Amino acid sequence: MRRGIIMAGMAVALAAVAATRLPAADDGAIILPGTAGTTMAQEQAALKEARRQAREARERAERLDQQAGLAGQEAERARRQAAAMAARIQESEADIQAAQARVAIVTRLQRAQAARLAERQEPVVRLTAALQSMARRPLALALAQPGTMSDAIHMRAVLASVLPVIRARTAGLRAELAKSRELRATAQQAARSLTDSRDELARRQAALRDLETRKRVAARDLQSGSALEGERALALGEKARDITDLMGRLEDAGRIRDALAALPGPTPRPPRPDQAAMPAEGQPRAAAGPPPYRLPVVGQLVTGLGEISGSGVRSRGLTLATQGGAQVVAPTAGRIGFAGPYRGYGQIIIIDHGQGWTTLITGLHRLSVAVGDSVRQGDPIAVTGPGQPQITVELRRNGRPVDIVPLVGMG
Repeated sequence: MRRGIIMAGMAVALAAVAATRLPAADDGAIILPGTAGTTMAQEQAALKEARRQAREARERAERLDQQAGLAGQEAERARRQAAAMAARIQESEADIQAAQARVAIVTRLQRAQAARLAERQEPVVRLTAALQSMARRPLALALAQPGTMSDAIHMRAVLASVLPVIRARTAGLRAELAKSRELRATAQQAARSLTDSRDELARRQAALRDLETRKRVAARDLQSGSALEGERALALGEKARDITDLMGRLEDAGRIRDALAALPGPTPRPPRPDQAAMPAEGQPRAAAGPPPYRLPVVGQLVTGLGEISGSGVRSRGLTLATQGGAQVVAPTAGRIGFAGPYRGYGQIIIIDHGQGWTTLITGLHRLSVAVGDSVRQGDPIAVTGPGQPQITVELRRNGRPVDIVPLVGMG
């Protein structure tokens, strides 16, 4: 009877030993619940892209700060400082995206580590339960029936085979617990980085508001005709059938303005009119290439040129998801042709770059430019709305959509 009990206990213990297999190695592409179907590789790519955007914004801000220091006029200095602060705001926005990506990655690692920890704990718990069932023999019964030498040998054999497994499993558990503590510390560091980036963003946004006020005051004398041009642009918007028609009207007006600006001025009367050479025929200007271009916001690409959007409309530009209240800058130099609300597109801005090139930006919230303003690449022009806004950027040449991706190197 005693031998049967011992052999049954040995069978249970050995079964638990057999179940103590090591978990399979991770393949790096596990999709865990709560990650919206993204993979670790996608989250790491998002982190890499956010860091790249932050680095480029920081470099732009440093260049603009140097240019502001060399500016002689107050208006020019204020303009350069505002552009530099806008770049630093975009740097903070990219830092926030990078911190959010780090939090997502650490959360994924914590979930995977918790799953591995549970897998390692389960067989150890079963093994411990089996050994406890063997040790439940009452003390009085052990004194009355101490058992034979053969029973002791069998028990020792079982323990000798089980103890190495227990040591190995508990060592693995200790390693997993140490890794869990490291991941917890990393998660706390990522959360602190996210908080610090948000605080820095708020500080820089306040500084930009002060700089924009200084810039408006310094440039007030140069904006005497902006009200008249704004009224003319609003009138065009009311007459246009849709946003494509509005851009066409503004492009026509821009071509007329370019043609008038290209007309030669008055020629002084020569001292000997009879010997004056005939004026040369005007030569057509060579077709200009695309202007130097950059994306106006820090964000993630949602829809590309020609793709079908969620509403079933084929996109004529890029749609970007941004942070709430993200800073929007001029993608390249130009003149503001339209700035204001327009028929379900929110606040929009149309920039005339000359030579038939125009940019449309829709889905904005607050504008910081007016019709007639001249902008340089990187000048702050607007901010997005709260929540998780999306803006659309369209670049056109003579009315035809142009793919922005090759110009900004997003491919």
